Amino acid sequence: MSQRIAYITVLLGAMLWGTTGTAQTFMPQTVHPLAVGASRLAVGGFTLLIVMLLLRKIEFRNWPWKATLSAALAMAIFQYCFFTSIRLTGVAIGTVVAIGSAPMFSGLIEWFIHKRRPTRIWLTATAMAVVGCILLFSNKEGMAVHPVGVTLSLCAGLLFAFYSLFNKQVVEKVAAIPSVAVIFSASAMMLLPFLFMFETEGLLTVPGISTMLYLGIATTTIAYILFSIGLRNIPSSSAVTLSLAEPLTAAILSVVVVGEKLSVVSWSGIALLLGGILVLTLSGRQKKTVGQ
Repeated sequence: MSQRIAYITVLLGAMLWGTTGTAQTFMPQTVHPLAVGASRLAVGGFTLLIVMLLLRKIEFRNWPWKATLSAALAMAIFQYCFFTSIRLTGVAIGTVVAIGSAPMFSGLIEWFIHKRRPTRIWLTATAMAVVGCILLFSNKEGMAVHPVGVTLSLCAGLLFAFYSLFNKQVVEKVAAIPSVAVIFSASAMMLLPFLFMFETEGLLTVPGISTMLYLGIATTTIAYILFSIGLRNIPSSSAVTLSLAEPLTAAILSVVVVGEKLSVVSWSGIALLLGGILVLTLSGRQKKTVGQ
């Protein structure tokens, strides 16, 4: 797979993630955030794992269990931090702080752990995208900046960066689809006890089931398969920067689906976000051309 296609694949996965916050608003508010995260991972992970086992596409011999369990743990805690932050701060701020902070954390992690200094292109693209996120939601009316919610969003960003790092270690040794099946099934197992500890009233209603299926299949299974496939061919920091397409998609959905109106400042933020993503995507194409 060329780097350009890898960037596009990650981008498509991020766009699916961008529907998560909007979809979660259709879930009955009586369902605890951790129960939402657990059911999402259970549907996405277990369904895919059963299919892979039936097709005999998983070979557990020499499986990278340490990286797998580390990725699963990061994703499990991410669910709680992310969905709780959305409840406290709203979809907009919760999403933009979590995903907007992830590229910074990812770059720092790669720098300190792998001694890989951020490239000029990555710094430029990330700066454009993060500033774009800030502008996109800077003047939204009626949004409360909840200190605990923002802190949880930052924790979610850090956890997503660690998930991307560990996930890359897994997909370098096994295929993307089996890796997603095992990681998310393990993560779901970690969260299943919380389904019996927290409020789940409304989960088995029509809105609850339909939302759970969408979150599990579209925003988990399909989205993370796309992300993992692309992650095999590009640095995790670049993949995390491309994930900023998530708040961009969320903003566009807020206009198209919810009927919200964006100001000139917000549209400027969208332009910067798109610019940052294009800089990163086109750089992958240029590197490929130079190497030919």
